[in-house]
Amino acid sequence: MQAFVIDMLNGASYGLLLFMLSAGLTLIFSMLGVLNFAHASFYMLGAYLGVTLGAMLGFGWALVLAPLAAGLAGAAFERTLLRRAHPAHAGRAGGTGSTGSPLNALLLTFGAALAIGELVKLVWGLQPLAASVPAWLDGALFRFGGAAFSRYRAFAMLVALAMLGAIYAALRVSQTGLVVRAALTHRAAVEALGHDVPRVQMMVFALGTALAALAGVVAAPLLVVEPAMSESVGSIVFVVVVTGGLGSLSGAFVASLAVGLLQTFAVSSDVSLGGLAEFLGVTLAPAWRALTLAQVAPLLPYLLLVAMLAVRPQGLFGQRGEDA
Repeated sequence: MQAFVIDMLNGASYGLLLFMLSAGLTLIFSMLGVLNFAHASFYMLGAYLGVTLGAMLGFGWALVLAPLAAGLAGAAFERTLLRRAHPAHAGRAGGTGSTGSPLNALLLTFGAALAIGELVKLVWGLQPLAASVPAWLDGALFRFGGAAFSRYRAFAMLVALAMLGAIYAALRVSQTGLVVRAALTHRAAVEALGHDVPRVQMMVFALGTALAALAGVVAAPLLVVEPAMSESVGSIVFVVVVTGGLGSLSGAFVASLAVGLLQTFAVSSDVSLGGLAEFLGVTLAPAWRALTLAQVAPLLPYLLLVAMLAVRPQGLFGQRGEDA
């Protein structure tokens, strides 16, 4: 029972960390209609900036300055490059020479991901960086039997929940949030009312990259900060976004928790696939029967994605344009 409770909390903390990443990607897709392949790279950039700024100024300042820097970089990227490739702005931003299309925008973000990865290698090198847990968050928050739940994981959960509350309030209450929601489906009407929709889209892209960087700063003490970290988490984030439903924050939240709990319980399990197959009445090859759930845990999110696409291709919570 003790191990189950701790695994549940660890899975929830990992799931909320995934939500911090997927929320920014969901906002960008909802507003711009672009799947930002560079999103995980901004997460990696935030982790590296967080480690560097944390060593210089302290963890608190890193938590503020790293997302701010990534957000400014995201705004500059959207304003100078993505806007010219995006089909909604090609004629306005690039003149007669622009050929905006969803494919162009997708390829541009893919190229940006490669460029950010190489930039990180040039600045910080190829060796992993050590990110220490702040002293005031070090240690166990509580112990349940022989297992402990760390203060830092609890802090990460609080940051993610606070971010969720802030996004919900911004979209539902603030005037900018109302403009964002209206522009999703009635762009021409919003522009006719005098609102600068391209500027709003730039702000949304900057917010999405800042949220990715915030997730990187928070994840740095928990994971390995190294140049391949964007690849390791990027595919999982796309699994979350597609499973939850493209453009749905509610879907991203539920899918993040589902993936986090699924992987955490699988990693801590000693159940073999053979025993599971016997319980389900399924026949497996001898080579597969010897494997344990812990060994196949990295595959489970992708199997969840395949099952979701087979049963409900639009994801858990609808289509693009639904923000909650």
